Amino acid sequence: MELKDKIKTALDETRMLILGVQVLLGFQFRGAFENAAEALPTHARAATGSALALMLVAAALIITPSAYHRIALGGTNTGAFHDLVGRLATAALLPFAASLGLDLFIAVERMAGTGAGAAVGGAFTTMELAGWYGAGYIARRRTGGMNRRAAAAQADAVEDTPLHTRIEQMLTEARVILPGVQALLGFQLAIVLTESFERLPASSKLLHGLALGCVAVSIILLMTPAAYHRIVYAGEDTPEFLRIGGALVAAATVPLALGLVGDAYVVFTKITDSATFGTAAALLVLVLLAGLWYAYPAAARRGQRGRRLPKPPPPN
Repeated sequence: MELKDKIKTALDETRMLILGVQVLLGFQFRGAFENAAEALPTHARAATGSALALMLVAAALIITPSAYHRIALGGTNTGAFHDLVGRLATAALLPFAASLGLDLFIAVERMAGTGAGAAVGGAFTTMELAGWYGAGYIARRRTGGMNRRAAAAQADAVEDTPLHTRIEQMLTEARVILPGVQALLGFQLAIVLTESFERLPASSKLLHGLALGCVAVSIILLMTPAAYHRIVYAGEDTPEFLRIGGALVAAATVPLALGLVGDAYVVFTKITDSATFGTAAALLVLVLLAGLWYAYPAAARRGQRGRRLPKPPPPN
């Protein structure tokens, strides 16, 4: 299989992961504003906050390849990038599994008590880890010797990728980010209609409004490449469209990060009844997103300056 096909498959797999994150992230943000959430015992509220934090980590890891490909490599396909997508997707499964286990614990505890909730949450987390990591690593040890050698040989590859493939991958990267943004915007619009939102302090309401605006801007930026491709170029592939679309996808992560940070403050403050804790949580989210989406790709880009990466070929 050619490198460009491997990378396309890897990006498609991250799209599947982000769809799972989308559902749970929307639930976790929204759940804090349900009336019953205020009556949860302390341990359940701690579990709610922990599940949200873990899902934010999973979402950050899944979106990182898109930011890295745009910022560090300018859309160039390399063997090292293919390996990076796989490592980040694998790492994202761990916080995802733990977060889902906590969500199931909270739900089952409400229905059948703490013991049943702990048993169900633990059982599903164990199944997730066994299915996603255990079975995969056992099979890899049995059959993966040749694949590992091929991967090692491919690590330094730099592909002269056709323009159409670069554009296709850029649009796929936009689709990787978009579901998470949609989940966040849905939460932001829905909680405005809840009773709990009315009881928030004015500062939290204002911050939520600013975060909502940031996420709306992110959605506009992510959807613009597809519209621009149709309206301006009638679907034709051009280097100019690749540059514009890639810049828009990379730019969309900035308001998304700001929206996540803003609402992390609002939600964690709501869960803990502590503005200090909410501020600390928001700062940690800011450090996480800035590190994975900007600092890491920027550092990698500086490291690439000594290497000549192929430019997009001219259109046929």
